[in-house]
Amino acid sequence: MHSTMKEQTTKQGTMMATIIIGTLFFLFGFITWLNATLIPYLKIACELNDFQSLLVAFAFYIAYFFTALPMSRILRRFGMKKGMMVGLVIMAIGAAIFIPAAITRTYELFLMGLFIIGTGLTLLQTAANPYVTIIGPIESAAKRISIMGICNKFAGVLAPLIMGAVILQDADAITGQVHLLNEPERVAMLDELARRVILPYALMGFTLLLLAAGIRFSALPEIEAEPELVKGTVGQALQYPQLRLGVIALFLYVGAEVIAADTIGLFGQAQHIPLSQAKNFASFTLAAMVLGYFAGIALIPKFISQAKALAISAVLGCLLTVLAIELNGYQAVLCIALLGLANALVWPAIWPLALDGLGKLIPVASALLIMAIAGGALLPLLYGLAADMPSVGRQNAYWLLIPCYGFIFYYAIAGHRKRKKTSPV
Repeated sequence: MHSTMKEQTTKQGTMMATIIIGTLFFLFGFITWLNATLIPYLKIACELNDFQSLLVAFAFYIAYFFTALPMSRILRRFGMKKGMMVGLVIMAIGAAIFIPAAITRTYELFLMGLFIIGTGLTLLQTAANPYVTIIGPIESAAKRISIMGICNKFAGVLAPLIMGAVILQDADAITGQVHLLNEPERVAMLDELARRVILPYALMGFTLLLLAAGIRFSALPEIEAEPELVKGTVGQALQYPQLRLGVIALFLYVGAEVIAADTIGLFGQAQHIPLSQAKNFASFTLAAMVLGYFAGIALIPKFISQAKALAISAVLGCLLTVLAIELNGYQAVLCIALLGLANALVWPAIWPLALDGLGKLIPVASALLIMAIAGGALLPLLYGLAADMPSVGRQNAYWLLIPCYGFIFYYAIAGHRKRKKTSPV
């Protein structure tokens, strides 16, 4: 009887821990893909061109590059559980900055808030990942990883739908009227639009603080971060071609993924589709990613290898990009949305291929791969620069994706096979 009660207690503890970590993974996806709605919203409210509006993605994703290593030192000092709490508090501070940014309609303050949110998210993700494997039996770890992935992707589908309904309501009417008003009326209308973001981000900050308190008093075990016993350096890790090329492939992939999700709303407007519809298009891209995620669970490695899945994804990405450029209207937008399907398997395929054979250098190599998320900061800016050129425009700017998928294809069929002559022990 005591054994049965102990089993029930253990199961309840595992379930509660799974709910907590699942909530965090949902949060990762929700906050990350809010950018897809913020870009067209701030473009109107702060009167921006495409390049300027895509600084939203830059401010958010560049945080991964600059803060990944400092955040790892925080984790080594405080442990994973406290690290998650600190990450949530940092994100709450970033959300709070949106309030004065909205009141003053200051774009630079919005970008500062996004960078701080990205910083907290970097810490939170790094700290939360180990819990997925330890909150239950190791034999069911793969199942838990799948559940967390679904939570993350499902949140990405919901984020643009929910936030778009709140902050982009009547956006078409505002866009049509704002240029016809005199200066005081125009400023008043844009100020009112900017203030729509205050309540959602105030609620977000409050929720983040509640989650931090919940983790503080939860039964989650503390995981002490491993000390830096690895003597390997970045230079040593980059001597391995499979990693070096993998970092480039991941950089290009994240850039392509962010371009597909964060620019589809702007592209829809360029195709003369009302913003009332275009504001939801990012959710279609994320829904396609969910389908791709399930396909990966079903097919890899039982039917196709990771490398083959990566090659197929790259070819599909190139095909859909060309179709998006050549077609028009809803058909072209659908092709950009379906890039989510092409992108879904790239991240999970590149990681094991890039880390294969790295041995003791895996921690250093993993940090380099995380820093490659900066592709989501830089490549959308290149897209924005091209889109703002009258001779190019938003549709032809998607040609930028072809070399990205081309390199990913090369990595899938040949790049990941390249090896340094001697492997680490």
